[in-house]
Amino acid sequence: MSVTAARGFAASGVAAGIKDSGAPDLALVVNRGPSYAAAAVFTSNRVQAAPVRWSRRVIGDGTLAAVVLNSGGANACTGPAGEDDTRVMAERTARALRVEAEQVAVCSTGLIGVRLPMDRVTAGIDTAATELSDDGGEPAAVAIKTTDSVHKTAIASGPGWTVGGMAKGAGMLAPGLATMLVVLTTDADVSAPLLDSALREAVRTTFDRVDSDGCMSTNDTVLLLASGASGVRPDPAGFTEAVHGVCLDLALRLVADAEGASKEIEVRVVGAASEPDAVTVGRSIARNNLLKCALHGEDPNWGRVLSAIGTTSAVFDPDRLDVSINGVRVCRNGAAGEPRDTVDLSGRQVTITVDLRSGDASATIWTNDLTAAYVHENSAYSS
Repeated sequence: MSVTAARGFAASGVAAGIKDSGAPDLALVVNRGPSYAAAAVFTSNRVQAAPVRWSRRVIGDGTLAAVVLNSGGANACTGPAGEDDTRVMAERTARALRVEAEQVAVCSTGLIGVRLPMDRVTAGIDTAATELSDDGGEPAAVAIKTTDSVHKTAIASGPGWTVGGMAKGAGMLAPGLATMLVVLTTDADVSAPLLDSALREAVRTTFDRVDSDGCMSTNDTVLLLASGASGVRPDPAGFTEAVHGVCLDLALRLVADAEGASKEIEVRVVGAASEPDAVTVGRSIARNNLLKCALHGEDPNWGRVLSAIGTTSAVFDPDRLDVSINGVRVCRNGAAGEPRDTVDLSGRQVTITVDLRSGDASATIWTNDLTAAYVHENSAYSS
C-alpha cells in the first residue's frame, strides 16, 4: 500500500520534534527514476502557504525528484521568513539526496501563522534521508497526520504498473482543486502532460467534491510522481481510471475520518440540466448545517434538502423535485412522499438522492454530519 507500492520509490517518516507530542511529524518521498515526470494541483485559496508557492514554482518544468512533508506547522502566513524556511527545507533535502533544490516539492500542514522550528526540521530531514526504505510508505503516511485519527493510503494496479498514494486530512475539507496533502506515485512510464491531464480529471470528481465543513485550507496540495521503473507505457484511459480510483479511495477515507463525524453522507444529484448545476446543488445540500445537524440526530428532514436546493441558480421546477434518503422517496414532486419514519438512519452511511428532473447531468458530493464533537475539537484546536 501507499507511495512505495509503485517501483522506483522510497519513503520514510520520522519524529523530528516539530510536534510537542513527540509523534512522527516529517516525511520524505523519493523518486529513484529512471523517469522524474510529475504533476500537481493546489488550493485555490488566495491566501497560500509558502510551501504551496514554492511547489507551484518548481513543478513548472513537469519534474520532481522528491517531496519533503511536515505536520505540526503549516508555515502559512509567516511572511518572508516562512518563504526562507521553505527554501531551506528544499535545499536541505536536496543536499541529503544529492539532487537540485528545484527538484524538491515542499508540503506543510498544521497551525497557521507560526514559524517552524527549523533546527528540528533540518535535523529531521537528515534523519529521514538515512531511513529511506522501499517499505517506508506507511511511516510516511503516519508522519503527515495532524487531527487525523488514522493514516490514509490506497493503491490501484494496471497491466505491469501500479499507482499508490497517501493522504492526510480531517478538517478544512472544501477545496477548489485539491484536499489537504496528497502524494501519489506510479511506476508507469508516463509523460508529464499525461500525468497532468489524468490528475486534473481525477481530482475534479473526487477531492474537489469532498465538502466536509465548507472551509478551504491554505496548504492543499496533490502531487503525482512517475518513476517509469516498470518500463510499461499504459493506455491513457486505463491510467487515468487508476489514478481516479486511488483519488476516490483516499477522498472517501478523508470524509470517513472527518473531525467528530458520526455519519458519512453521499449527496447524489441527478436529472440536472448541466454538470455545474448538479455540483452547485450538491454543494448547497452538503453545506447546509441545519440538515447536517438533523442527520446527526437521525432525522430525515427532507424539507431542509429542498431549502438548500432553492438557494441555488440551478435549473429546476420546485414542483417537480424528488428526494430520496437511504432509498426511501420522502419527497415527490416537491411535496411529501413516503413516510419519513420509514427511513433508517441508524447506520453510519447516508445517501441522499435528488432528482432535479431538468436534464441528464449528474454529480456526487461527499460530506458528513455536524456533531458536538466537531465543535469541541475545533474550539480546542487553534487553526
